[in-house]
Amino acid sequence: MSDTNSNSVDPLEGDDLAAVQRLKGAFSLLKAEMGKVIVGQHAVLEELLIAIFARGHCLLIGVPGLAKTLMIHTLADALNLTYNRIQFTPDLMPSDITGTEVIQEDKATGLRQFKFLRGPVFAHIVLADEVNRTPPKSQAALLEAMQERQVTVGGERHRLPDPFFVLATQNPIEQEGTYPLPEAQLDRFMLNILVDYPSEDEELDIVRLTTSIHKPTVAKVLSGNDILGLQEIVRKVPVADHAARYAIRLTRSTRRAKEDAPGFIRDFVSWGAGPRASQYLVLAAKARAVLHGNYHVSIDDIRAVAGPVLRHRIITNFNAEAEGLKPDDIVERLIKTIPIDDHEAEQSGKLPKLFRSANAG
Repeated sequence: MSDTNSNSVDPLEGDDLAAVQRLKGAFSLLKAEMGKVIVGQHAVLEELLIAIFARGHCLLIGVPGLAKTLMIHTLADALNLTYNRIQFTPDLMPSDITGTEVIQEDKATGLRQFKFLRGPVFAHIVLADEVNRTPPKSQAALLEAMQERQVTVGGERHRLPDPFFVLATQNPIEQEGTYPLPEAQLDRFMLNILVDYPSEDEELDIVRLTTSIHKPTVAKVLSGNDILGLQEIVRKVPVADHAARYAIRLTRSTRRAKEDAPGFIRDFVSWGAGPRASQYLVLAAKARAVLHGNYHVSIDDIRAVAGPVLRHRIITNFNAEAEGLKPDDIVERLIKTIPIDDHEAEQSGKLPKLFRSANAG
């Protein structure tokens, strides 16, 4: 289970207020520095930083050539963090990710002993490139690292550096010879980020930037210790009960087994999101609020992160495929359907009996 989010409603004070403004300023600096290399993709960058400051992992989905790898590498440079790229292939072994033990001989004494050689997962930012190109046994090597932030080799645990983030990529077009990630592993990713094509003007800027001799340099904006401190600030951001309850309603309404689930959920959804989605909705909303210089979570913050948090946790059925509906369409319908608070719900008649009974108690 993911870390349980503190639901404190105590307001931020003193140094914490200054830290929020510092994070907002760092966000502006990061966008400026990355803009030297990456053209556009502002929403993608914001969602990446939301995950990083909320201590989560990301899955980026986009066609080849959209600079997903370059974006992650540039982000690691701007954050002054170590970075490793793992190219996932069908012959990749778990030890190629985590590392392995080898026998080494002490030339002075002649004694032989095992020594652990660290794999590429030992970095602050790990790019799992085309993560669905490798068999499940190698994909699973990331599970312990993502959840426990450690790897176990030869019965010994090895802690990963802190902060630690897995940023994985997938190509949505070519599915031949791929191994789709199981739902349990998808659920480990805090956000599922869609990387779209650039606009015409942005593509013109890309061509100009990449076909010249100019090579921009990216300045270091934040260190690892800075990030750890700012992650603590994000956790302290207060969430009012009505905002937290709204996030829970969004998640619970995706579950077709509930008798009060909206009709389109029963028609088009096979499986809905679990409790981790509610946690991540609130936590990602906290990070978004801080990035924009706000001191509390709003409904708009929750709605803004609903797509990246829920799209990989909603499994649509054949009816949805026949209608051309995707999880994002389901999320948009839910946002239009689920009332913001009890007053709006009672006036519109949209509040399910499940929530009425909970509120009455």
